[in-house]
Amino acid sequence: MTRTSRIRERFDELTASDERALVIYVTAGHPTMSRCPEVLHAVVEGGADLVELGIPFSDPMADGPTIQRSSSRALKAGATMEGAFSLVREFRRMCAIPLVLFTYYNPVFVYGGERFARRAEAEGADGVLVVDLPPEEAGELTPHLRARGLDFIQLVTPTTGPERIASIASSAGGFLYYVTVTGVTGARESMDREVGPALQRIRDVSPVPVCAGFGISSPDQVREVARFADGVVVGSALVNLVERSAESPELFREVRDFVAELKGATRNAGAITKNR
Repeated sequence: MTRTSRIRERFDELTASDERALVIYVTAGHPTMSRCPEVLHAVVEGGADLVELGIPFSDPMADGPTIQRSSSRALKAGATMEGAFSLVREFRRMCAIPLVLFTYYNPVFVYGGERFARRAEAEGADGVLVVDLPPEEAGELTPHLRARGLDFIQLVTPTTGPERIASIASSAGGFLYYVTVTGVTGARESMDREVGPALQRIRDVSPVPVCAGFGISSPDQVREVARFADGVVVGSALVNLVERSAESPELFREVRDFVAELKGATRNAGAITKNR
């Protein structure tokens, strides 16, 4: 029996309460394997609606310096695929909000696609986002994910054409991830003025919710993007905070309070702005 998508259920709940989803990215094993559960707990306490758990990789080509550093430090400290799955298991004991495994294809390929999907389901993950795996090349993995009720999250970018957006959206699971910049991850001071119109066009053709990420780092930016998207993803800004406070006894409080500020910007969002 196919299990119900916990991701879709969460979006339905948020729509009913006039909220947008806050999606928070955390690098598995950062700042250390022993403190990463503390970070995840703080993210949940702060009010995140979904969590992306990034599996550290030595060549994260879509990531900017901040997440590259976090992956490098996690790997040097002994982070592994098995370690990431242990964090998923610990997270699932803590709460029931959706969790997406964020990865590149190389670690999945080496681990084995069927084995990866089996473990992801067993430990309680809800979806998988493989940054460098376009739908045309995902045939070795997606049947294993679908067989276990795992959503395959897909991406579109500012350079993706209308026909391809419609094609990708038609096969997306969970939600569609819109990359707001033509570049790598990293906190930015301002948002491109084309983000809103682009999100409107994508939502017009997408049968699943649309989230926007890359470069979003403050409550004001979250509030602005939430006018147009079903959800907002924040990664590098949180990873930066964890890096700065890695040795601090206040790490939990600082992460929780930062996430709570971001979450506050997603509430009372009103109807999503439409093209005039």
